[in-house]
Amino acid sequence: MHPKQVPDTWERGDPYERYVGRWSRKVAPLFLDWLDVPAGRRWLDIGCGTGALCAAIVQACAPSSLDGVDPSQGFLASARRQIGSRATFHCGNATALPLDDGSVDVTVSGLVLNFVPDQAAALAEMKRVTHQEGIIGAYVWDYTDKMELMQFFWDAAVSQEAGALKLDEGKRFPLCRPEALTGLFTRAGLEHIEVTAIDIATPFANFDDYWQPFLGGQGAAPAYAMSLDAAARKRLEERLRERVPMLADGSIPMTARAWAIRARATA
Repeated sequence: MHPKQVPDTWERGDPYERYVGRWSRKVAPLFLDWLDVPAGRRWLDIGCGTGALCAAIVQACAPSSLDGVDPSQGFLASARRQIGSRATFHCGNATALPLDDGSVDVTVSGLVLNFVPDQAAALAEMKRVTHQEGIIGAYVWDYTDKMELMQFFWDAAVSQEAGALKLDEGKRFPLCRPEALTGLFTRAGLEHIEVTAIDIATPFANFDDYWQPFLGGQGAAPAYAMSLDAAARKRLEERLRERVPMLADGSIPMTARAWAIRARATA
């Protein structure tokens, strides 16, 4: 049996928050600590989504201005509700940014680059809008090695339907490794490139806390789960229940790793 083409779905903010947005909010402050940008800078967040990274920038970095760009009106609505007038949000995409040349000091992107079809064009745009000697940074989930909440899902899905393997982010997105990130930034002509791992705990109170976000349909794994008929989805749920590392109290300890990269823009 082979799965039909299941597109990644990024439309509704609240289900995304329950699925992975809540974990992105744990990564964002650690990423900003590592960037160590002085106060009073002009910031741009590409693929700002529901506003996890923007909110952390407002809270920790005292920006003089903050712009966010995302193609999803639903996600932007969530970001606006959360952040209000403290940021300016634009509907757009990473390869055609609606900002002037050299108009920001720091350009960042959280958990987005894997999903950009033309990553070289996105880096060129990031470089274009960033002031000379400004900072460009990003982070992506380590889908191949240490994004356990998704790895357990796809292992169970593939054990039920071998064709699901081609939908696994770990197979689809080679950019989730530090070597690939470094290569992308190097080819873009960026300098002083550094990469680091950011590990966070992603604990779940019980199996329902883990499973229910997959039913929201937002993201690759939830979109796949909701493409199944009810019987197949129930079988997948039971396979997962047997596989996840559940403790005696019913809680599920897991870990997620993001790879973060930073560099300097040059003339």
